Amino acid sequence: MSQAIEAEGLVKRFGKTVALDGVDLSVPTGKVLGMLGPNGAGKTTAVRILATLLRADAGRAAVGGYDVAENAVAVRSLIGLTGQYASVDEDLTGRENLVLIGRLLDMSRPSARARAGELLESFELTDAADRAAKTYSGGMRRRLDLAASLVGRPQLLFLDEPTTGLDPHARLEVWEIVRRLVAEGTTVLLTTQYLDEADQLADLITVIDHGKVIANGRPDELKRRTGGQTLQVRPTLAADVDRVAGILLELTGTPPVRDADSGLLTTSVDNPVLLSAVVRKLDAAGITADELALRLPSLDDVFLALTGHKSTEDNDSRALEGSLA
Repeated sequence: MSQAIEAEGLVKRFGKTVALDGVDLSVPTGKVLGMLGPNGAGKTTAVRILATLLRADAGRAAVGGYDVAENAVAVRSLIGLTGQYASVDEDLTGRENLVLIGRLLDMSRPSARARAGELLESFELTDAADRAAKTYSGGMRRRLDLAASLVGRPQLLFLDEPTTGLDPHARLEVWEIVRRLVAEGTTVLLTTQYLDEADQLADLITVIDHGKVIANGRPDELKRRTGGQTLQVRPTLAADVDRVAGILLELTGTPPVRDADSGLLTTSVDNPVLLSAVVRKLDAAGITADELALRLPSLDDVFLALTGHKSTEDNDSRALEGSLA
């Protein structure tokens, strides 16, 4: 499979701060790469280099087969970029914003208006097309921002924290848009602080910590790499919690973690056959369960195991990058 994005040994420093320290990236055509990282990881720096907004101090990168340093104009003709915050002009209407971008991309006025109409309909913004963007809800602004990044029909789309600050419904809307774009052949590089977002959208995940890539792979591969599975049992009757805890201790040798509010019991297991043993023990004891599941570690578990950090946004790093770019 051809690679839409390839980067080798990217290095970027801001004064004494090393934002990227030899980062390698590879994104197959038509796939979604989720880039995860803790505070100061360098995710946004990597995106800005690949989008030709920032020059690397060392290393090389190619987007769509073009070197980002030597053929920046060619790269820009292939990409769309949506940052964490909406970049549209709030005083213009939704339609005017999209037409303006089309004109900046050298489209004729009729072509720009036609493309704006297509995108407004596709992103379900037709009814609000002639209202000022400042009257839009957060979800509508994000949809308009995504539409703006697609005016030039990019082959590759960089999404830098596209759902930050959105409510759950608006986040789901953005997810559906991303899925639709990928189904139509668009390659996506997604940075996010929401691990469930990466789990939902990404075909591949790269984890960066302190400017270095520390893990690559499919979400399920990374989950398996973390270790064993997790067994969860929630007995129907609260009075059975202690008995169930005793059964799990007997079978695993480790006391389960208890959630006092829900009655959920959780324990790590290395052998999935234990699930059958738990079912037999519960049946023999006449205990019913409302919840009984064996699951792989979540991406949150993977992230914490790999980095030792929670996935939180580094505002200081963003400010540093912005001031020195």
